[in-house]
Amino acid sequence: MKNKFITAQEAAALIHDGDFVMVGGFLGHGTPNSIVEAMCDSELKDLTIAVNDTGFPEGVDKFGFRGVSELVARHKIKTLYASHIGLNPETGKQMSEGTLEVKLIPQGTLAERIRAGGYGLGGILTPTGVGTDVAQGKQVINVDGKDYLLETALKGDVCIIKGSIVDKLGNVYFKGTTRNFCTVMAMACKTVIVEAEQVVEVGEIPAENIMTPFVLVDYIVDGGKTNG
Repeated sequence: MKNKFITAQEAAALIHDGDFVMVGGFLGHGTPNSIVEAMCDSELKDLTIAVNDTGFPEGVDKFGFRGVSELVARHKIKTLYASHIGLNPETGKQMSEGTLEVKLIPQGTLAERIRAGGYGLGGILTPTGVGTDVAQGKQVINVDGKDYLLETALKGDVCIIKGSIVDKLGNVYFKGTTRNFCTVMAMACKTVIVEAEQVVEVGEIPAENIMTPFVLVDYIVDGGKTNG
């Protein structure tokens, strides 16, 4: 059995300048914080990031969720694909100054564009955004008398996600809403790194509870060990 375990620092070292990185989490809930911190402490730059949101400007909210706010604050991101940036004024500031390119995408559209990337599709057709600024520069396709926008698929170089329970092969269970974008991101990236909240032996996760199978997971960071 291949040993997939690496440290958070080794995970960050697998990411290169200019890479397209997909980051799991929803308002910081389910974000692989140890890996994000290691990325912040590295020399990485010019990243393209796909994430639901950019977290909170203080770095940690009242529930202890961090998100990718520190990546924004340290100017590690060149291009951002996200659904919501309103809780982090630094993101808006950098966007206004022209130092950060922000591509705001409706949440469902973002999820489906990532899903399309993972399933080998060229894109999706959605009515969301038709007749609005979202439609600028996009192809409109009429199907049965209704207009749809063609939204192209998104595929990444590296995906970093957080699993609630991960076995030593890399099978992943996500508790509740920590699942968010993680399962579709794991399908859409060349390299998948999961930060485990809890590591268990192979077979301890019931087969019906495996949400991301081990064949998709390249590396595991033991988040419990990393965080002490």
